Amino acid sequence: MKTVFINARLIDPTSEQDLFGSLLVEDGMISAIGADISVPDAPEVVDCEGLCLAPGIVDIGVKVCEPGERHKESYRSAGLAAAAGGVTTIVTRPDTSPAIDTPETLEFATRRANEAAPVNVVPMAALTKDRAGREMTEIGFLMDAGAVAFTDCDHVVVDTKVFSRALTYARSLGALVIAHPQDPDLSKGAAATSGKFASLRGLPAVSPIAERMGLDRDIALVEVTGAKYHADQITAARALPALERAKANGLDITAGTSIHHLTLNELDVADYRTFFKVKPPLRSEDDRQAIIAAVKSGLIDVISSMHTPQDEESKRLPFEEAASGAVALETLLPAALRLYHSDLLTLQELFRAMSFNPAQRLGLASGRLEAGAPADLVLFDPDAPFVLDRFKLKSKSKNTPFDGQRLQGKTRATYVGGQAVYQN
Repeated sequence: MKTVFINARLIDPTSEQDLFGSLLVEDGMISAIGADISVPDAPEVVDCEGLCLAPGIVDIGVKVCEPGERHKESYRSAGLAAAAGGVTTIVTRPDTSPAIDTPETLEFATRRANEAAPVNVVPMAALTKDRAGREMTEIGFLMDAGAVAFTDCDHVVVDTKVFSRALTYARSLGALVIAHPQDPDLSKGAAATSGKFASLRGLPAVSPIAERMGLDRDIALVEVTGAKYHADQITAARALPALERAKANGLDITAGTSIHHLTLNELDVADYRTFFKVKPPLRSEDDRQAIIAAVKSGLIDVISSMHTPQDEESKRLPFEEAASGAVALETLLPAALRLYHSDLLTLQELFRAMSFNPAQRLGLASGRLEAGAPADLVLFDPDAPFVLDRFKLKSKSKNTPFDGQRLQGKTRATYVGGQAVYQN
C-alpha cells in the first residue's frame, strides 16, 4: 500500500525545516520525503494544497475515565477527540477509579483502548498503590504489561523515603517516573495563584514557590538515585533556575507544561469562571511569558493538553468547590497556534515540543518526518479561523476554557499508520 502526499508544507521538528515538498508512505511507514517525489504506481495521491503536514501530536497526560467514570470520557470518545485534534498518540494517566496500579487493570485498559480508539494509546501506570503514596506498585510487572511511565499524577508522594525507594527501583529497571512538582501542604485547598487578583476575588491561593519547593525536592532525589524523571507541569518562572541547573548537572530530567498555562493567565478566571480552574492554577502573565521562553529555548521539553474531563455537575459549583481540569485534546493544536501567530514560537518549535520530544522521552518511534518513522501525521490549515463551540467537541465532557473564543488553525486530516482516522 502506497500513499503519496504532494504539495505539502512539511514541518519537520528534527531538521527544523519548513519546506514545500512531498512525502511517500508505504505499508504504514514513511519511506521518502523530498522536494519532488514521483510515484507513478501509487494507488492514492493526497494533494495537500499547500497546507501543513507535520508529525502527529504525542500527548502525555491524557485522562480517560475508564474504568470508573465512563460518563465523563471513554476510550472511544477520547480517541475521536484526539483524531479531530491531530493527536495520533495519547499517553493515558492512571488516575482512574480504581487506579491503574496492577497488571490486571492495565491489561483491561489496554484492551479497551485497542478496541475503541482510532489512535495509538499507550498507558502509564501508578507509581504507588492506589496513588496513596505509601507502597510502590509492581513496576517490573507493569512494564511487562505495557506501561511506558509511572506517575501518581497530581497526588504528590509526600513520604520522601517512599519516593526515594520508588525512584531507586525505577532506576534499576530503566523506568521513567513522571511527577507533579508541588509542595502539597502549601498548595492544599488552593484555587488560584497568590497575588492581587486572588485577594480581590477572595480565593484561597498558593504561591508559585510551592512548585519550586516540590521541584527542588524531586531534583535532590533524582541526583541521589540517578532515576529518569519528568516533571509533568512547570508553570512558574521561579522553578526554571532549578530545572536549568539540574539539566546542566547532567541529571536525566525533562519537563513539560500544559497548553493552558502557555495561552491563559490568572486574569482569565474573571468572574469565577470554573472552566478556567486547572491544576496548578493559572499563573501571572510574567510567568506565562517565562514559560513560553523556556519552551523556545528547549529548557521545557514538552507541551501537553493535560486533558481532564469533568462533568457539568462538578464544574457548576462555586469556584473553590469546583473540580479542576479542562478538556483539551481538540483544542491543543489551535491553542498552540496562538503562539505561532503571535510570533512567539515557530511551527518547528511547537512540534518539537508536542511530537518529537514526548516520543523521544517515551522511547516511541513516532514524532518525526523521516524515512523509517511511522506514518502518524496531521494535515492542518494554520490560518483557518473559527469560533469554538464546546457542544461540537467530540469529548463527552465539554469543560473547555476556550468556549466561544476565536481560534485560528484547523485539523484537516489525521493519519495513523498511513490510514486516515479523521478528515474534515
